[in-house]
Amino acid sequence: MKGILIVLFSYLLGSIPTGLILAKIAGAEDPRTRGSGNIGATNVLRTAGKTLGVLTLVGDIGKGALPVAVAKATGGDGVAMAAGLAAFWGHLFPLYLRFRGGKGVATAIGVYLMLAPLALLIDLAVFLGGVVTTRMVSVGSLMAALLMPLIIPLVGYPTSLLWVVTPMSLLIIWRHRGNIQRILRGEEHKIFS
Repeated sequence: MKGILIVLFSYLLGSIPTGLILAKIAGAEDPRTRGSGNIGATNVLRTAGKTLGVLTLVGDIGKGALPVAVAKATGGDGVAMAAGLAAFWGHLFPLYLRFRGGKGVATAIGVYLMLAPLALLIDLAVFLGGVVTTRMVSVGSLMAALLMPLIIPLVGYPTSLLWVVTPMSLLIIWRHRGNIQRILRGEEHKIFS
């Protein structure tokens, strides 16, 4: 029963729309109506500024890390993996926004921070390499999502972790399908331009 409550808590915490709440508190426009229409850190950065973008990033990472930390302390590794997946699912499909959420990259970072920190460091290097090379956050996100399921076993994490990492990677890629189309058309947003 405790494990079920932790997973439910994780989903509800993941459902909190950090970027939207911060934009409203700051008097900025709703990020769903500007830029890419996403509630995540990259769009909040573009539409509401650096401070709100960074705060959104930190909040979304926290939504992934906190439930996993609580689950590890109280329910064990299996519950921690389920909690991480639930928090991630909550960010993508939030109860509070009629199941229309973000792309999940920052929340996935929080989950990986608690479940596979070494793999996360390698994956962040992949992400940064993609962003620096192309000046597109979406390319870095897609590269990191594609490679994380390969990195997990390569650095010695248990393959059971792939039950969490693989669906998260697939969902991140699926949520970036609009970005993929814009990349192919040469219309994707670039940073530092």
